[in-house]
Amino acid sequence: MRFTGHSQRLRRAFTLMEMMVVVLLIAVLTALIVPEMKGTFEDALLRSTSRKLLDAFALASSRAITLNQDCRVKLDLAEGRFVVERRVMVAGRESFVPLKDVDGSEGKLDKRIAIQFTSPEELTAGDDSQAAPAAPASDPVTPASADSENSVAFYSDGTADLAEIQLRDRSGFLLKLRLNPVTARAWIIEPKPETTTP
Repeated sequence: MRFTGHSQRLRRAFTLMEMMVVVLLIAVLTALIVPEMKGTFEDALLRSTSRKLLDAFALASSRAITLNQDCRVKLDLAEGRFVVERRVMVAGRESFVPLKDVDGSEGKLDKRIAIQFTSPEELTAGDDSQAAPAAPASDPVTPASADSENSVAFYSDGTADLAEIQLRDRSGFLLKLRLNPVTARAWIIEPKPETTTP
């Protein structure tokens, strides 16, 4: 009688073979899902970086109109950061100084995202070659004419420079930010994936 009760309890438990099958199924599903999750993470990182830049552009445009003072968003590609600056007169010369009184006026960009800045001259000439290398960081007051190759200017009349910024992650996903010079509004362009014809 005791033997019968004991065998009934053993029948309710999982066998070693059943446990191994379950572990094998979990391993197979994990192997299928993890690569997809990596692509999703890379895409989210790319979109997050583009959103930061769009917010910085909107802030610079808003401050330029509100203060009636030209502003710019300067990208430091070597350090992976951006800063919103305003134009001031220092010792009789025009210069740019960082905005200090506004949240979001400076920030870091993820270094896993490659950023290529296309200058207005390159866009009007139709040249999509590599952007110029970033200049080293300098003191807080920068002359207006210097170090402008990786910056986008926003003017007090509501206009801006023509600019395009390409963001690419390590997996090859690409987003472009294009700035309309008339409205000073930026939007995201998602290039269509290239299809190969056999």
